[in-house]
Amino acid sequence: MTSAARPLSRRRPASERIIETLLFLSALLGVVTTIGIVAVLLVETLEFFREISPVEFFTGTFWSASIQPRAWGVLALVSGTVTVAGIAMVMAVPLGLLSAVLLSDYASPRVRIVVKPILELIAGIPTIVLGFFAINFLAPQLLIPILGRGNIGTFSALAAGIVVGLLVTPLIASISEDAMRAVPRGMREGAYAMGATKFEVVRKVVFPAALSGIMASIILAMSRAIGETMAVVLAGGGTPQFTFDPRESIQTMTAFIAAISQGETPQGSIEFKSLFAVAATLFLMTLVLNLASSWFVRKYRTTY
Repeated sequence: MTSAARPLSRRRPASERIIETLLFLSALLGVVTTIGIVAVLLVETLEFFREISPVEFFTGTFWSASIQPRAWGVLALVSGTVTVAGIAMVMAVPLGLLSAVLLSDYASPRVRIVVKPILELIAGIPTIVLGFFAINFLAPQLLIPILGRGNIGTFSALAAGIVVGLLVTPLIASISEDAMRAVPRGMREGAYAMGATKFEVVRKVVFPAALSGIMASIILAMSRAIGETMAVVLAGGGTPQFTFDPRESIQTMTAFIAAISQGETPQGSIEFKSLFAVAATLFLMTLVLNLASSWFVRKYRTTY
């Protein structure tokens, strides 16, 4: 058989086949790792539920994993997580979207080159630094003087939510700005030709066309806020209680996982197994958000 008659796959250089194999193995490693994580969570969570009723776990509002009397109501941790994430999104969504509009349609190229890297630099700040910022400046210098020392303490869901909001703002701004800049310039120019102002073009043309990317950035930022750990550990306190009052000290699911993983909990104990049950609950919450993001992007994707 001549070289011209051989299949194309056999005529490829060996180096290309090696690279393809390495890429496949890399992708396979990611899949296997994910399956392993899910399997470990599932097995340990089932072990936990052999001793604790799932009804008590998912409907209880009091959590005490290390102090008698024991209580396993995960809603006390879920409420803290949702409160912090909600405060963060209330802060991050308007700031992120306004920043995206500025960078995509109002800022000059010179301003964009300077402002965007500085904005994205916030995402690179270690979260533990933001936590120290909250307990050393935000709470004592801003929140307590404004709200009153009797109304809010050094540790609160509000302080944690604000620093997490600062953390996820660049995520919304960057992804939304990319989505807005992907809108063809012809759509903008057509609106200008019909007499629309720049604000009308942004509001009625650019924003609807980039809606799928904008919503994806918001949902991804929500997932990031729910999964934040160190900033919340420092700023939110360590009091698991079922409350949505932002002035109260709270404990999130990630903060509990960090606290219980410090090595003082005996392996195989019910307290240790509760770590996996909480982690599985957190995994399901973020999975639902990611699936919602994928569905929204597919449903409202705009093709030009």
